[in-house]
Amino acid sequence: MKILVCVDGSEYTKRMVAYWAAHDEWLRGHEFTVLTVVQALPPRAAATLDRELLNSYYADEGDKIFRPIRAFLDRQGISATYLSKTGSVADVIARTAVEEGFELIMMGSHGHSELGTLVMGSVATRVLASCRTPVLLIR
Repeated sequence: MKILVCVDGSEYTKRMVAYWAAHDEWLRGHEFTVLTVVQALPPRAAATLDRELLNSYYADEGDKIFRPIRAFLDRQGISATYLSKTGSVADVIARTAVEEGFELIMMGSHGHSELGTLVMGSVATRVLASCRTPVLLIR
């Protein structure tokens, strides 16, 4: 199974990755891609920067998130491909899942109440609403 593991470096990501590593049934025979999405800088701010500098910034931000996750997965003997993209988080996750043929999206969730989700929104909720790929939420 081709699984897209979405990470943002938060405490919820750490819990999700620990859960994943602790369950052998998730480790056998699957292909994992760990995805992080770096929020794009506002267009006016981005326009003032050199394109190479901007791309370097996005790459560095993605690497900051991957560094501890990569170290943890390496210690657990879990191999994965790492992918960093830029844009609106929920849109990029949903689009990546569809365009690259993932069979499952795995992501951590804050576990907001219904009211909290209504007021604050939720990346997980938006991914569920905009993508036909099954989503496994771990909280």
